[in-house]
Amino acid sequence: QAQLAETGGGVVQTGGSMKLSCVASRRTFATWNMGWFHQAPGKERDFVAAISWNGGSTSYADSVKGRFTISRDNAENTVYLQMDSLEPEDTGIYFCAAHVPTGGSNVPETRYDYDYWGRGTQVTVSS
Repeated sequence: QAQLAETGGGVVQTGGSMKLSCVASRRTFATWNMGWFHQAPGKERDFVAAISWNGGSTSYADSVKGRFTISRDNAENTVYLQMDSLEPEDTGIYFCAAHVPTGGSNVPETRYDYDYWGRGTQVTVSS
């Protein structure tokens, strides 16, 4: 079972920035597509951003386009989420997830397609 560990959460004011990190326990991280998901209090876990195994393709939820940036460092087994211009609606738990490709080239945006999950990190944006 692969392990993913998120760090970097905390409290930030509206308009501020925060960078989340997710470290994977396996070297096969370099073959995985990676995603970030957000779960607001009392709501479902929603897609935020995804990046292909080689970093060549990224995708974002409409709500974060232009504000968040996903990136990865395969040498460090780490995926990042840079969050700028944060809004109170961004408050919640952020999870990183790994998708093990099975032959297709699409990077999924649905949480059910992801195979491994971290425990999440809390982000609170104060107004």
